[in-house]
Amino acid sequence: MTGAPADVPAADFRVLEETARTWHPADTGATDPLDPAPVAALSAVLDLPEPVAAAGQPLPPLWHWLHFLTWPRQSELGPDGHLRDGHFLPPLPERRRMFAGGRLKVRKPLTVGRPAEQTSGVVKAQAKQGRTGGLLFVTARTEFRQDGEVRVTEEQDIVYRSGGGAPVPDRITLDPDAAPHSDEPWQLPWTTDPAVLFRVSALTANAHRIHYDQPYVTGVEGYPGLVVHGPLLVLQMLELVRRHAPGRTVRTLSYRLRQPSFCGERLLSCGTPYEEDGRAGVRLSVAGPRAAEHATAEVTFA
Repeated sequence: MTGAPADVPAADFRVLEETARTWHPADTGATDPLDPAPVAALSAVLDLPEPVAAAGQPLPPLWHWLHFLTWPRQSELGPDGHLRDGHFLPPLPERRRMFAGGRLKVRKPLTVGRPAEQTSGVVKAQAKQGRTGGLLFVTARTEFRQDGEVRVTEEQDIVYRSGGGAPVPDRITLDPDAAPHSDEPWQLPWTTDPAVLFRVSALTANAHRIHYDQPYVTGVEGYPGLVVHGPLLVLQMLELVRRHAPGRTVRTLSYRLRQPSFCGERLLSCGTPYEEDGRAGVRLSVAGPRAAEHATAEVTFA
């Protein structure tokens, strides 16, 4: 892309382009024992009768989000609860972060209770014009190793905005009694309350105030209520796979977060299995009363 879009100030968009061209943070590494306690804790938050995995058993896809966590000093957080500066945070003024989606490739599931290694790096940064202005799209790739072999590879797509207010839709009215509907064969109705969102934030070391601070989220960010974590939407889609295809191994996953959902809204995880071109999988989504697709995903099986 050359030059700034017509509706984006030239100087602002040049900052995004320059950041995409020059910002190349070094890769990082970490280790984690993959202790079974966080798995048991999230299982309890999801109101499951028992932990989804114990020591020596396969860790479900994306449940590694409970591990390899970092806890910055309180003074390192910004007014929104996010890190003010960080190794993988682009140096943008008045930076705002949005989790857009990602991909997962599983060569072999990680094993709970056995040490694992993580290597992460930024593989792509690109300035683009969005519907509401200039955006910086960043893709980070992480490899997870156990017993000296790469078992899982994950890519996350993060979108950054520089300056301006939060891109919140106008006049959203929440109706906690409205229920979504679907004709898909796999369905899981669920909802959230402030305690659920608080516990998920704690388990994932996520201090962003939009998930637990009602006065902040309505008075500063302008949302109509506490925002449901994007990762929770994804995990609740995958819960359909775990329940309906317990004998299948997930080989690949791609997911996209499309519209925010809010605390107390009734949600419905939906899935339709398929077999085509010699490949078996399932297409997934989370429906709500205001949108047919708050999140979507596709899983393929080994």
